[in-house]
Amino acid sequence: MTARIIDGNALSARVRGEIAERAAALTARGVQPCLAVILVGENPASAVYVRNKVSACEKAGIRSLRLDYAADVAPAEVMAKLAELNADPAVHGILVQLPLPPQFDEAAVLEAISVTKDVDGFHAENVGRLSQNQEAFLPCTPHGVMKMFEAEGVTLAGAEAVVIGRSNIVGKPMAMLLTNAGATVTVCHSKTRDLLFHTRRADILVAAIGKPRFVTGDMIKPGATVIDVGINRLPDGKLCGDVDFESSKDVAGLITPVPGGVGPMTITMLLENTVISADRAARAAGK
Repeated sequence: MTARIIDGNALSARVRGEIAERAAALTARGVQPCLAVILVGENPASAVYVRNKVSACEKAGIRSLRLDYAADVAPAEVMAKLAELNADPAVHGILVQLPLPPQFDEAAVLEAISVTKDVDGFHAENVGRLSQNQEAFLPCTPHGVMKMFEAEGVTLAGAEAVVIGRSNIVGKPMAMLLTNAGATVTVCHSKTRDLLFHTRRADILVAAIGKPRFVTGDMIKPGATVIDVGINRLPDGKLCGDVDFESSKDVAGLITPVPGGVGPMTITMLLENTVISADRAARAAGK
């Protein structure tokens, strides 16, 4: 058996086309969706992420504001800008690229973003609403994974789902989304005693730990859906995920590749959240 590959590039292109249509319709009503992105410092990876986000906005008809600050900027200056963006009705989404330099309290920065413009889904109120299965901005990567499940017709209700990793950005919200969808969810992490016991019974396995090729074929239940959230750069410069693709593709039923799997969906969901925010603003303004 060879797994069917979930093509994140193709799904992302289709969804972004739909987002562009929604953005154009909003612009025609007098409300152009707008995303403000703040980048502090010169972290090369962060710079690439921000550049990709700005480029994706432009292609989807979403206005982008890129605000760059030196690594030694005073936190008060950035917080003042956040307050200004929160009050600007023309801005619908605000994103602060992480990680931030050490002088910042990242939690305080994320909490300073208006919950109505928190298109990354990291504000405590959005996290709380997600945990209660209420309407909320969803963190972009787990949201993208859920879109993949939907597109592939993966049955979540009643499924045994295992998430490896408990980060606030992926692991925890992924577990909550799967729980809300009716799956029986186990979260594994560095303190898990018998990882193989859990992974080998998973109908759905999500790897989000940041360890290259950590999940191997012998850890996977035959026919399982395997989602690889990891993206790691090897010494030779090539990218790989947290799943050893070669040994896993002959065991899994469905699998995401790296690159070209979950990655493209993350920015796509950021665009979708921004358009949702703009639509809410338009409705509130009677447009």
